[in-house]
Parts: sequence; structure tokens; C-alpha cells
Amino acid sequence: MKVNIKPLGDRVLVKMIEENEQIKGGIIIPDSAKEKPQEAEVVALGTGKKDKEGNLVPFQVKTGDRVLISKYGGTEVKIGDQKLTLLREDDILGILN
Repeated sequence: MKVNIKPLGDRVLVKMIEENEQIKGGIIIPDSAKEKPQEAEVVALGTGKKDKEGNLVPFQVKTGDRVLISKYGGTEVKIGDQKLTLLREDDILGILN
């Protein structure tokens, strides 16, 4: 996926992975009542964070990783017809295998 945005600092750009909607018993859940997905794919990495001595701290994730993010973390951005989320690396809870 080609994106026209480069995150700064320790920020990471992710694309949310939508769960397949399965309707059980004919009940349709409106979008406003659905929980925000917590699984995402890393699309782009920022320039990096520096420690107290000015050394660059490497990212623990890389482009293409599937990650678990905090439920209310990040800022949603829309690029073209794609909805992406920009968040700090600290908002990433773990890497999924």
C-alpha cells in the first residue's frame, strides 16, 4: 500500500483490520454500537524517538506487522478513500504472530 504521509517521531501509521461481520439469529448490530477493532497492520513508521543522550531508539515493530493496539489510542486520518490511524508506538500493546 502506497501512502503519502510520513509519521514523525515515535508515531506509527496503521490500517485497522476489520473483523468479518457475522449476524447470528438475524440481529443486525448498527455501526455505532460496534466496538472499535483493536487489530491493525503497520503501514509506515516515523523518524524515531531519541533517548536522553540523543541516541535514536529503534522501533520494536516494522512495516507489515500485525499488531494489537489500545482501544482508544491514536488519531484517525483519511487519505483518499482509506481510513488509517496515527498513534504512538507506546499505544501498541503487542505484535500478533
